Amino acid sequence: MTLPHEFKRIRLNLARSKEFPSGSERYGYEFVAPLDAHGHIDPKLWQQHREHCGVRRFWGNDDETGHLVHKPGGAEHARWVFQYDPAPEDDDEAGYRFGTHVFAPGEYVSIRDHDNDETHTFRVASVESA
Repeated sequence: MTLPHEFKRIRLNLARSKEFPSGSERYGYEFVAPLDAHGHIDPKLWQQHREHCGVRRFWGNDDETGHLVHKPGGAEHARWVFQYDPAPEDDDEAGYRFGTHVFAPGEYVSIRDHDNDETHTFRVASVESA
């Protein structure tokens, strides 16, 4: 199946931090999501093709795969998460205000890690056609 042109493969690399003063390409995420003309995730298009919105978390030598999921709560309170196991909630990694962020190279986003509940900042490294 060919996905609509709005679907993009987005790569996020760990941004500068105390532990990684120059950031790191070995830690981050690569996921597929539909983006509107302004670079925001399109929830209606996601709803129609959500089975194609996968995520790969790469963390050094540790990779996990899952899906981009839109959790309920209404437009103002809904949240986007990376979900690796559909059953438990404790493995969800929530994107901070993903619904309002622009996904374009050079932009920054934050994600709460499910392992230790820390929030990390990531730089959008690339946005390409899926």
